[in-house]
Amino acid sequence: MSKTVHKIGFVGLGVMGEPICRNLAAKCGKPVLAYDTRSEPLVRLKPSGVEAQPSVEAIAKRADVIFLSLPGGEEVRAVCGVLLATARRGQTVVDLSTCPVEVARDLAQRFALAGMDFADAPVARTRQAAADGTLSITVGASYQVFEQIRPLLAHMASEITHCGDVGSGQIVKLMNNMVLMQTVVALAEALAIAGRAGMDRKLLLEGLSKGSADSFAVRNHGMKSMLPRRFATDAFSTRYALKDLSYALALAQSVGVEASGAKHAQALYTRSAEAGNAEVYYPAVVNLLDPPK
Repeated sequence: MSKTVHKIGFVGLGVMGEPICRNLAAKCGKPVLAYDTRSEPLVRLKPSGVEAQPSVEAIAKRADVIFLSLPGGEEVRAVCGVLLATARRGQTVVDLSTCPVEVARDLAQRFALAGMDFADAPVARTRQAAADGTLSITVGASYQVFEQIRPLLAHMASEITHCGDVGSGQIVKLMNNMVLMQTVVALAEALAIAGRAGMDRKLLLEGLSKGSADSFAVRNHGMKSMLPRRFATDAFSTRYALKDLSYALALAQSVGVEASGAKHAQALYTRSAEAGNAEVYYPAVVNLLDPPK
């Protein structure tokens, strides 16, 4: 039986959280209550009908479904600790963040003991996709919980995939990011090799986009960022890339997989961060292998 949702809570209004919350408030037809440690996004969201709250506790006391969009596992654990302390039976917590798989599974057990449901639903694609409501969301939850939250997720995403029980959404997201980050490294290497061989880098990427090496990374990271050397500060940073790679490698280690390609990517992104790119869009790793003239 589906639960009645009267009010929706949203905690975390960063690069992705703010546009996601804006879409949710505009489309869901229900009151949306939001909290962030910064006041600026709450001010920007007020015209969209989002009601600012003074604390996580205030949201926990009023909302039936609570979405989280936070930097990582440490922040998710901290916020969920507050939610568990003020728990009301029947509430549902949906984590849109990218977290370690074991964090999602542990929290699901703790919420279940409190009579609450939990789903991991990490989002993929860009900030523009968040603004457009065309994210891809991979969900780990029971089928019943998935069906309950799917109509709300549809206000944020054009692709919603039920991946299995809690933790499965994070597994798919971490593997997605691991593959993507390795692909960006491969593109950086290709640009360096082709450029030094006298090839026009733009023509290289156009050629790749028409062959079997074509990918989202070629057409977006490569053409829109790496080629013009534009690395925004309000996009997925090198620091966040390293966080997600660390989660993926921890998962690999826990199941006995070497993941040497991911380790190579991690080493390059670490060097990129140390070179001053920690807070800029992570495809800036190209500057290590193919320095701009």
